[in-house]
Amino acid sequence: MSDSITLLHNPRCSKSRTALNLLLDAGADVNVVLYLDTPPSRDTLARIVTQLGITPDALIRRSEDVFKTDYQGKTLNADAWLDALAAHPKLIERPIAIRGARAVIGRPPEKVLELLD
Repeated sequence: MSDSITLLHNPRCSKSRTALNLLLDAGADVNVVLYLDTPPSRDTLARIVTQLGITPDALIRRSEDVFKTDYQGKTLNADAWLDALAAHPKLIERPIAIRGARAVIGRPPEKVLELLD
């Protein structure tokens, strides 16, 4: 397992900032990915969903305007949700911490500490 933790991070999000600080305070080697500036590819999103053990629709931020205008009330399959996440990275729930084959969504932010054991 890699010692480094990759954090899909949005510095404007308080939960994302808290997760980053928790990891840094614990002495973790953190590779910060500003996913709104450098969005993950569809293939990367598919891998992250598998690592999280969830379906793509569980990674959707339903409070975002783009969800409300483009997706709310629609029934999409997993491939279509991955396409939506790739096209609109704002829809990706945050923060996501990844270490080796494991990943967690930092909600609450303390969940990211699970990757340290």
